[in-house]
Parts: sequence; structure tokens; C-alpha cells
Amino acid sequence: MADENTTGTRIGFTPEEADPTVSTRAARLKWVVVVDRDLPSGRAVNAAVCVAAATQSAVTGLLGEDATDAEGTVHPGLPWAGCSVLAADADTLRAIRAKAASYADTFVADMPVAAQETLVYADYQATVGKTATDDLVYCAVSIVGPRNRVSKIVGKLPLLQ
Repeated sequence: MADENTTGTRIGFTPEEADPTVSTRAARLKWVVVVDRDLPSGRAVNAAVCVAAATQSAVTGLLGEDATDAEGTVHPGLPWAGCSVLAADADTLRAIRAKAASYADTFVADMPVAAQETLVYADYQATVGKTATDDLVYCAVSIVGPRNRVSKIVGKLPLLQ
């Protein structure tokens, strides 16, 4: 069963929905990661990986089964429904996060800039704890929700280059 987001709404895929034989566009939910396009490449990748990790642990059914190669080596499952990594400027990223978070049936994981400016997790928590939501600046946002809605929220953002 799917996990709950911060509003208590369950978000994810049931085992019956995970069909690796169909196009990713057939999946009921869409997963996107939107990254601040102005971040240096290393920080952008770090932000994308961090919000993806938070998403994978909170939204069930994202990963497909392991794959085994011809020699028997097992390769861990990857997102069977896909995940697009998109780019936006900081203001657009903040607006996308706010819009996505306004829907109870949409999961949002974000990475405020404070996460990359601190070396101790408790310091990150303290910094975020002293900052109003509207004042947070984000490195990346991960969104999982109904396909049509997520597509409307992210519009025609380009892929991260």
C-alpha cells in the first residue's frame, strides 16, 4: 500500500499497478524532479539525488523489480514508471513547490539551500526551523502525483542539461 504524505493522503502505486511491460506514460502517477538550473553541476546532482532518495522512501511502488544479467549478476530495481529531471529558475522552483504542495494527493520532497550550506543535519534543521516557508530557497523539488496535474504544474520545463 502507498505511504502517506504530510497531509495524511496515501500516495504511491499498488503492486498490481507496477507493470513493467507498458510505457511509462501509462502510469497513473508521474514523478518529476525539478532542479535549480543555476546550481553548479555537482550541487545540482546532489540536490536531485537527495530529493529522489526522500521520494523513494516515502512513495511506495516507484521501483521495479531487480534485473539479472546474463551472468547472474543482480542489478537493483530502477523506477519502472520513469522520472524526468527538469530545470527551472529559483522563483519558478519555489512556485512549483507551493503549487504541488497545495494538493493532498501529491507528494513533495524538497531540498532547501540550507541543506547544502550546513555540514551537520541538526544545523540544517535549526536553520529551516527559523525560516518561514515563503522565505526558503530550494535547490530541488521532487513531485509525485496524478499524471495530468503534475504535467500542468511543471508545464514545459526543459530537461536539466
